[in-house]
Amino acid sequence: MSGDLILYFSRAGENYYEGDLKVVEKVSLSDIEWISICLYYTKTRITNGDVFKVEPEIPYPEDYMECTEVTKNEKNGRVLKETLEDVGDYEGVYIGFPIWWGKMPIVFESQLNKLDFKGKVVKPFVTHEGSGFGKSKKQLKKLCKGADIRNGLEIKGSDVLGSKDKVKCWINDNL
Repeated sequence: MSGDLILYFSRAGENYYEGDLKVVEKVSLSDIEWISICLYYTKTRITNGDVFKVEPEIPYPEDYMECTEVTKNEKNGRVLKETLEDVGDYEGVYIGFPIWWGKMPIVFESQLNKLDFKGKVVKPFVTHEGSGFGKSKKQLKKLCKGADIRNGLEIKGSDVLGSKDKVKCWINDNL
C-alpha cells in the first residue's frame, strides 16, 4: 500500500462570499485547492501521497450567475477531462469539494461513481457559505460504499485563508 490520495474538485472564477461576489483569479488558488495543498504538504511529511484534481471536459462558466444557472439544473453526470480509475493502492482518501445547492457537485459525483471505496478510510473536506456539509454526507455514504467515512472538515469559503491551523488540527486528528 502507498500513502493517501487527495481527490478533489474545485472551480476558479467568480464566487460568492457573505453576500458579495469576488473573483478567484485564474492564477490564484480556489478555496478547495488551498486546503488540498495544505493537506498535501502536511501529509507528505508523514507518509507518501498523491493528488488528483477532478475536472469537467467542458469547464463551468467563470461568471458566478452563469455557473449557478448551469449547476442548479444539472441532474446527470458530466464528462470528465480525465478519470481516476482506481484507489486500490491507497490507504486513505481525502475527498474535497465545494458545497453547491446544499450538496456535492454533479461533476464530483461523476468521478466517485467510478471508484470502489470498499475497505478505504475516507476523510471529507468541504467549503461552503453557510450550509456546512449539507446533504453531502448522505451522498458520500451512497457513493463510497464499504468505506470508513471519518469526521469531515467544513470551512466557510470566506474563512479559508485564515484556516491553516484548523486544517492542520483536522489532519492530525485523522492520522
